[in-house]
Amino acid sequence: YVGHSECLFFSLLLKVHLQPKTMVRKYNNYSRVYKTPRRPFEAERLDRELKYCGEYGLRCKREVWRVQMVLTKMRGTARTLLTLEESNPRRQLEGSALLRRCLRLGLLDESKQKLDYVLSLTVPDFLERRLQTIVFKLGLAKSIHHARVLIVQRHIQVGKQIVTVPSFLVRVSSEKHIDFAPTSPFGGGPPGRVKRMRMRQAQNKGDDAEDEEEAED
Repeated sequence: YVGHSECLFFSLLLKVHLQPKTMVRKYNNYSRVYKTPRRPFEAERLDRELKYCGEYGLRCKREVWRVQMVLTKMRGTARTLLTLEESNPRRQLEGSALLRRCLRLGLLDESKQKLDYVLSLTVPDFLERRLQTIVFKLGLAKSIHHARVLIVQRHIQVGKQIVTVPSFLVRVSSEKHIDFAPTSPFGGGPPGRVKRMRMRQAQNKGDDAEDEEEAED
């Protein structure tokens, strides 16, 4: 004798075996790119983050936390490598790679190519290398907030690539290639939406005036 529960079990088992074998499940593992503060109501930290948001035109404090997480990882790596001997192959390989990355991004200059200087990096050092900050300092934008609008609205290119991410970290070698995109009205491209609308309105007014003159004649 087979009970009701056993019948359900066997039917489910049969369905599982009869399913097509081509179905593949995709498991995506996304890591956190920021970490919230342990003490959410620390006055000194709140004032500091608010100052960063205003000075560098950040959208929210999450952008500061994201930079802090990158900085924490870099410091941790440098601190771990400093505990090893200088002749250790891991310290030589990973340490040189870390210093090359800092030099490439403009975080450290050639006179500070030591792991001790990586520990002295701060959040403003990273925020100074953002595309939004550099576009403003190059004079392409009227303000730091205008720079963000230009980037998001696809007016800025780095080299031959249009970049729409204000937090893009600019390499030292790419800094001289930042300019208006050729498709942008500021870079010699076709006129924008507002200018096209005004041109159309002016043209319509001219047509109406001509019609009135012809009617009077």
